[in-house]
Amino acid sequence: MRKINILTKNVYNRIAAGEVVDRPYSAVKELIENSLDAGATEIEIYIERGGKDLIKITDNGGGIERDDMRAAFLPHATSKIAVAEDLDNILTLGFRGEALASISSISKVEIKSVTAGNSAYKITCEGGKIGEILPTALERGTEITVRDLFYNTPVRAKFMKTDKKEETDITAFVTRYILGNPQVSFKYFTDGKLALQSFGGGLDEAVAQVYGAKVLNECFKIDAERNGVRLRGFIGNQNFFKPTKTYQSVFLNGRYIVNNTIATAVSQAYASYAMKRQFPFYILFIDVPHDSVDVNVHPSKADVRFVDNKFVFGNVYTVISSILDGNAVAADFVVNNIKSPEIKSTFYKTRGYAVSNVNNMVKNSEQQPEEDLQKLIDKYKPEMKVDTSEAREIAVAAKTEESEPREFDILKDLPLDELMPKATNNILRVTDDSVPLAFGPTYAMDNFPAKQQAIDYSACKYKGNLFNTYLLYEYGETVYMIDQHAAHERLIFDGLMKKLEERNIVCQPLLVPYIFETNAQEERILEEKLPVLRSMGFGIEPFGVGSYRIDEVPVDLQEIDVKEFMGEILADTEGLKDKGLDEILKDRIATAACKHAVKGGMQLTDGEIDALFKLIDGNMGLKCPHGRPVCVALSKRDIEKMFKRIV
Repeated sequence: MRKINILTKNVYNRIAAGEVVDRPYSAVKELIENSLDAGATEIEIYIERGGKDLIKITDNGGGIERDDMRAAFLPHATSKIAVAEDLDNILTLGFRGEALASISSISKVEIKSVTAGNSAYKITCEGGKIGEILPTALERGTEITVRDLFYNTPVRAKFMKTDKKEETDITAFVTRYILGNPQVSFKYFTDGKLALQSFGGGLDEAVAQVYGAKVLNECFKIDAERNGVRLRGFIGNQNFFKPTKTYQSVFLNGRYIVNNTIATAVSQAYASYAMKRQFPFYILFIDVPHDSVDVNVHPSKADVRFVDNKFVFGNVYTVISSILDGNAVAADFVVNNIKSPEIKSTFYKTRGYAVSNVNNMVKNSEQQPEEDLQKLIDKYKPEMKVDTSEAREIAVAAKTEESEPREFDILKDLPLDELMPKATNNILRVTDDSVPLAFGPTYAMDNFPAKQQAIDYSACKYKGNLFNTYLLYEYGETVYMIDQHAAHERLIFDGLMKKLEERNIVCQPLLVPYIFETNAQEERILEEKLPVLRSMGFGIEPFGVGSYRIDEVPVDLQEIDVKEFMGEILADTEGLKDKGLDEILKDRIATAACKHAVKGGMQLTDGEIDALFKLIDGNMGLKCPHGRPVCVALSKRDIEKMFKRIV
């Protein structure tokens, strides 16, 4: 019996127009959704050259009847809906009847299919020209092969990305379908190699296959219903965040979507726990009544429109915030009544110490008097309501903070040839409150003049300072006001940059290699940057599927927090595409110089002031790494005009 209906004009005019297939991932998406709608429990995906040469999808679904095979290629031909009213209660992923027609018009397509109790048949369509229906061999379901995508539209082909980037985008979508359909077994092959596989064993297994089993220990598994809205899946705990939003997935009534209402609700629920440029991890399945949402608002069906945005926002926010805040009602939302753990101290956030830096701080404690450290432990343990081990970490962090030098003694009584190395020692230990690499300001360091507005510093007379910040020097009939912080910051930066440019790379093996996992987008960026990282002295190699290992770092950066450093490199995959890691390192050095330079308001000794001024070497046109001027000049004439001595 025929199942596919040719839609009438009044139906398909209600369907939003738009390009269905603009890149290979679009074709893969549409074909996987067709397999899922056909009831498939086993799906295999094959691509070659990022889907440009080949896309093949096989499934064990219900198959296509012989009499429907030609109609499958016709525009607006679908088995999902029949009349206009069906658009108000869409239960399938596909419904427009545009996918196969669009794909076959720009490629060479072959369909093989068999239905229960019948023989298998195949049909081809090349550039929109439909061939004959012929007998073939196929055990079950449907096999669709797409070759030479955009072969007859060369202009469109020019806008495709590189093979690897197209593959990455396809991989990102395949992972979403694995997560969104955990009861379905998937196999995904790229250029003949098995890249991803799931076994249909449920959501826990699917998450472990995509992100690794360790992720499950960092999440709450939830199943909550509130006011007719059901939320289930996994959400990261209060301390589990990712550097990008690519670890966020939302499935509304089984359909993967990107929706601002839901994303904002989740983000606000995590707002009091996340630091800047951190993003929560979540895989959320949200079920709402079908008549309360319109899925027919976007050509690619990527977004939806709710009848009441505030209603959806409120329910999502309330459920997630209740779990994170440890409210009593959270026991009803977490699977197996797992009690939400006690909220940990926000000490690290408020004082700018990331949890990832605590290990380094603990090492410092070995150099501190144990009795002093114990006093701090006793102080913070009751105040923060934490156990002894965490109280020790907090105390060490506090002691490290409190013990920072208050005087500018790094310049005191040092010969000039030793001054810069001493001043820049260990300045690359950048903590959480520094400007991140990917999102930091654009430093003007490449535009700095070598030397301008030069004066003979030996002829200058020191006249004092203002607010322990601005040093005053008289030179002829000009007064120079030098910002001590900006000046020292620039000098530290110049010294480190010279050291970076002249050094021979010497590597320091890590006692314990750092191993980290990436998703498809991060892996693509990292593969492009591997040669640069290695040239900088990082010993980094692939370590299994989607994982990397770092076992060496440059000696100059041996105290760097490797986890933080790699997280910042991957924090903005799009923004880092065209940015060299040498520029990233410059940003980090500039940030470090700022952190370790003498601060405004810090009182310097006469010896320190003289040493700093000698290092400037009469170059009054210097700017700090952020582009601020080091010096401002006022002539005698300018001052006399202020007092109206002259007009």
